[in-house]
Amino acid sequence: MGDWWYRNILEPGKLPLLLALASFVVTFTATRVITRMIRAGKGPFRNVTPGGLHVHHCVPGVVLMTVGGFTAIAGGRAGWGSGLAAVLFGTGTGLVLDEFALILHLSDVYWSREGTLSVEVVLLTSALASLLLCGFLPLGVDGLTEEQAENRWVVIGTVVLNLLLAVVALFKGKPRLAVLGAVVPLLALIAAVRLARPASPWARRFYARRPRTRARTIRRAYRHDRRWSGLQRRIGDLIGGAPSR
Repeated sequence: MGDWWYRNILEPGKLPLLLALASFVVTFTATRVITRMIRAGKGPFRNVTPGGLHVHHCVPGVVLMTVGGFTAIAGGRAGWGSGLAAVLFGTGTGLVLDEFALILHLSDVYWSREGTLSVEVVLLTSALASLLLCGFLPLGVDGLTEEQAENRWVVIGTVVLNLLLAVVALFKGKPRLAVLGAVVPLLALIAAVRLARPASPWARRFYARRPRTRARTIRRAYRHDRRWSGLQRRIGDLIGGAPSR
């Protein structure tokens, strides 16, 4: 356990990622607590409105991400500078992704049902960063033997194949599995071989003249949504706050 902790967490290459992930999660959690207090009219916190202009917290988040990113590039991956850059970047990312839906819609949908997309993106980002922290390298090329490492074509083939599977999963209407599948190849493979979502580009292109297949994917999507959408909505409301009616 000690060797695994040092190899995957404390080694110089992984410590900045740990700091970035921790600051990201802490920032998002603190931001949601503060915004829910503002919404309820409790506590000392208020919206920042200099001159009547509502400054959303994604604005300082972009500044922190920019400073942290350029500092990390300039300073390398070792030393206290890389740790500081990781904290700045993680903090800024937490502020920005907390308002991801607002940026996507170019409208203040923070407390609407559309705004729950921000919570999904934050959870997906946290899961992805956690997988990277635990040793899963992008596109599934970790764990190569010395012989495989010498054969660059094996690496290139693995990267291309897994990328194609992730793209297929994305076109089948499964963005979460596509993103996570870029790190864990098995997830991309499962998403790629299963039926597409009814409204996905893949279904519109390949199921239009296959009524039986289209009926199957509609039934499967209905059963899946009936089973999991309620739980997903309750978890999102618990983490981010219930949307306004």
